[in-house]
Amino acid sequence: MSIITTSEPGLAADYEQHGVVQLRALLSPAEVAEIRDVFMEQVDRDRSIGHDDSIPDDDVLARYPRFVHPHRRSDLAIGRLARRWMLDPRIVGPVIDMVGPVHAAQSMFYFKPPTARGQALHQDNIFLQAHPETCIAAWVAIDDCDAENGGLKVVPGSHRYEIVCPDEADPEESFTSTEITLPDGFSTQQTELAAGDVLFFHGSMVHGSGPNRSQDRFRRSLIFHYVPVDSTEISKFYNPLLRLDGTEVAIAETADGGACGDGWMPAAPH
Repeated sequence: MSIITTSEPGLAADYEQHGVVQLRALLSPAEVAEIRDVFMEQVDRDRSIGHDDSIPDDDVLARYPRFVHPHRRSDLAIGRLARRWMLDPRIVGPVIDMVGPVHAAQSMFYFKPPTARGQALHQDNIFLQAHPETCIAAWVAIDDCDAENGGLKVVPGSHRYEIVCPDEADPEESFTSTEITLPDGFSTQQTELAAGDVLFFHGSMVHGSGPNRSQDRFRRSLIFHYVPVDSTEISKFYNPLLRLDGTEVAIAETADGGACGDGWMPAAPH
């Protein structure tokens, strides 16, 4: 099953059917280089703003922690850049085509250097807890991404299932501790993205990635999440949201969710 689409008129139908679509070369090489250089300069200068994932000091991810909500750091170049791209029509336009008017909820940047562990299969709305609608991700490739350097694996069609409480993940493969068990009849599909491509996917679609097994290739990505304006609740971690004009708006908060899916426990043995 292909997840590639190159003609925007088919976006909504492809998204509804598969839960994931890929648009090629939305960002130019120069734009990709600017994002890469600004984030690398920040992590080289001061990585203390990285998210605390309780990574051991001897893990390469301690040197390159993921940045969560950089768009809120208007005092930093990465913050201004993340906010600009978070609201850019080239990103937001396809999102609106697929799900209608939205608010921006989250920005993230993953470095994923060589030898870094991946992130086990999961569903994004476990974290955002957007209701009654779900979130949609825009995953911007800053490097060429494939199986070798830990590119995303997706499960097309899994977005039609309810959010699944995860089981424990393999700590040798994943820096996160939980993993989705796929329903019968579903399997992962490896994506391959060139730098500047953007992968859009549904908040209930199962996805994840393996370790970066390359010797010298980063797998950097700039990621945004959006929620339909009709959403009435979201996890506290994501308030305030941004309207597309850049002004803030807050909605009611759910009890669960959060940066690490707080409130969700591994499923009981059965």
